[in-house]
Amino acid sequence: MNFSGKAARLEDVDLPRIGAEIGVGEDEIHAILEVESRGRGFDPLGRPVMLFEPHIFWRQLGAGAKRDEAARKGVAYPRWGERRYPKDSYPRLSIALGIDEPAALRSASWGLGQIMGFNHGLCGYETARTMVQDMMESEAAQLSAMVRFIVSAGLDDELRRHDWAGFARVYNGPSYAKHGYDVRLARAFAKWRAIPDTPWKRGRAVETLHAAA
Repeated sequence: MNFSGKAARLEDVDLPRIGAEIGVGEDEIHAILEVESRGRGFDPLGRPVMLFEPHIFWRQLGAGAKRDEAARKGVAYPRWGERRYPKDSYPRLSIALGIDEPAALRSASWGLGQIMGFNHGLCGYETARTMVQDMMESEAAQLSAMVRFIVSAGLDDELRRHDWAGFARVYNGPSYAKHGYDVRLARAFAKWRAIPDTPWKRGRAVETLHAAA
């Protein structure tokens, strides 16, 4: 895989249009994207933004010769934080792909929403590979996958209530408070809420979505 697709950027109406599918406005969506991926779905080379997680690759491979090889090559280890992350995760991913492609793709977070590959099923994809291939085409596809994950994980209620701690606990993991994900989400939401929303059409009506406090 060269991870090169159409790499189409979001249009302004995509955020309120896709957010409306779960009853939120663009401000909630903006907040997640800002915290997870700084609001961009592709890197300067047109590849989906991606973070390869060696400790997840360790788990995905399980004990055996492949994990031993991955450990020797520095792309698998048992605990998060053992080594610093490089600025570009794709070289690590390339090594991992040569060891076990499905496990490697499951061991990275992808796109605007930084969805882990092993969560492909919650996003409606049969495999991590098909998820990544879809995300290569557009940021809108990445955003739709994120929204499907939110619904499948039962987080749409938390998002509508602006329960940032409850949302972050599942979306970012049990260490969310240590990294301040809930605080960052609340701060980003407050920022975007102060910015006028994008008018868009649903049927004949032009609506401006703002979720209630």
